[in-house]
This record gives sequence, C-alpha cells and structure tokens, in this order.
Amino acid sequence: MGTRVNAYAAPDVCSPFEPFTYELPEIGPEEVDIKVEYCGICHSDLSMWQNAWGRSQFPLVAGHEIVGSVVNAGEVVNSVKVGDRVGLGWFSDSCMHCNPCLSGQHNLCDSVRITIAGRHGGFADTVRCHWVWATPIPDQLDVSKVGPLLCAGITVYYPLVQLGIKASAKIAVIGIGGLGHLALQFFNKWGCEVTAFSSSPEKAEEAKRLGAHHVANSRSDEEMSRLAGKFDLILNTVDVELNWQAFAEALAPMGTLHTVGAVQTPLQVRPGTLIFGEKSLSGSALGTPLATRDMLDFAARHNIQAMTEEFDVTDINAAFAHLEAGKARYRVVLKM
Repeated sequence: MGTRVNAYAAPDVCSPFEPFTYELPEIGPEEVDIKVEYCGICHSDLSMWQNAWGRSQFPLVAGHEIVGSVVNAGEVVNSVKVGDRVGLGWFSDSCMHCNPCLSGQHNLCDSVRITIAGRHGGFADTVRCHWVWATPIPDQLDVSKVGPLLCAGITVYYPLVQLGIKASAKIAVIGIGGLGHLALQFFNKWGCEVTAFSSSPEKAEEAKRLGAHHVANSRSDEEMSRLAGKFDLILNTVDVELNWQAFAEALAPMGTLHTVGAVQTPLQVRPGTLIFGEKSLSGSALGTPLATRDMLDFAARHNIQAMTEEFDVTDINAAFAHLEAGKARYRVVLKM
C-alpha cells in the first residue's frame, strides 16, 4: 500500500510553489520514509527551480537539506529504525554494487540518485531514501539548524578527509557565505591556521568570530603578493571567475587549490606554477555516507552550526525570494 505525500511544488520554471500531493509506491526492502521536520533551501534548489542546469523536471518538489524522523522502514533495514531522527542530503540512493559503492565511495556511483532530480525532495511531509543515505543526527545538534550541514557542511568538511589535511596546515577559504561560514568553523576546530578571503570588508569581524585567524582581500595585488607560497590548501566556495593564477601562487609547495564552488568558466592556471611547486587543482561534490556521519559527530563535539534564517513552509515563496535576492545570512531553513 502506498503513502500519500503533501508537498509544495513549482509547476514550471520559476513559477511560485503551491500545494501538491502525490503517492509513493509500497516501500522497498532497503528504503526508509522520513517525516520531515525541517528542510533547508540551498542555492542548488534555486538553480533547479530556475532550471539553470537543464535537468529539472516539473512539477518540482525541491529540498535536499532534510531533517526528520523515520516513520517507515523496509524489511531488511536494520541500521536505522522507526523513531530515529535522521538527515538526508543531496544524494538519496546508489547502486550498492559498483566499485565506488563497494569501496565506500557511494557519492561517486555512476547511478547515484539525486534527491531532487527525477524524484521528489524535502519540501514535503514525507521523503523516501535508501537507508545508507539516512544519516543519524546526534542529539547535541539543534534540529532547526542541522539541515544545511547535510549539504554545505559535508561539502566543506569532506576535503579535509579527502586530501588528508593535517591540523598543522595553513588553509584559506574563498568566499564567506553559505559554504564559507561553515568552512571557517570546521577548519578552525580541525586545528588549522585559517585565513578568510573576502571582498566585503564588513564581513571581516564576523569571519574572525567564525574561526578565521586572518582576513585577506583577494582583489588586492599587493596583499596576494605578500601571501605567495603560504597555504597548504585554498578552498574555493564561490561560483564566479577569479584570478586563479594568483591563488595558485599563494599555495605552498605541494599545496592544493580545491573548488567546491561550481565555477562556470575554466580555472586559468599556468602549468609551470603547478609543475615546479608540485601543486594541485582538485574538486569534490559532497562526500561519502561515512564522512557525513563523521562530519555530524565532529560538528556536535565542537558546537558547529549553520547561521540560519527560519521561514514557515507556508512562506516558501517569500523564502525563495529572500535567497534569490542574495539576502540570506547565511542559510535559509523551512519549518515543516
């Protein structure tokens, strides 16, 4: 017997969200249903609503920063149970038998399913996923603020694991926004010396409160020259074109310029800068299910949380307008 879901959907590109109901089929043996309590609105939801990537399907039920409680579980699910509070992020299913899945890299599965692409997401009272992607939420975390950690949080945390960053590292973050404000907190608590790159002078004090030891202006040639050869890792969180050569020169030998911001233009760096410093360019999208669990445990231990603005789900269109206007400080969350 199926499950009736009440949701908010956009009928077409950039059209207002409106009430929408649909039916989920009988639950599969490895699936869980989550009763949604809170769901963040990420810039990726905005991009899907605008069909910026040409892959959106309408009516669109977006939402992939989901926190709620398990209300139904398939017959072979034993890692979570009914009543457990869990989170669900960008991915909701993967094949479980390819080489990446068998090695724990489920996020690299060729057939990984995105929570809001080809299926309905978290702007609803119920959402379904494979149990592997239903991540237990530590009791210490504020459920009203934890949603953004399941997307922005794991996105900035995973490079620490992926690249084997040491606590002694010197790290810089480009962009102090929805991703960057969390990166500063994670990197500081990891033990690193942290520099915030921002073109907004008014954000300097806030960046330091969030964990930056230093704040630098990347638009200043003099300042960038002074920072040459300093950083073991520079994390880019923005999606705009920048002077990538200057950032590559700011890397220490064997340093990495790592992007999680989906810049639409090529990263222009002279090969000699990479060759003679043994420097690297890299990127990542979110992280593994295990890394997501570790990230939440780390956040709970160190009291890391997103700065959020909360809207009731009935005000979803006002919330989207707020995000689209660039007014979010720094993440928007819907209370369901």
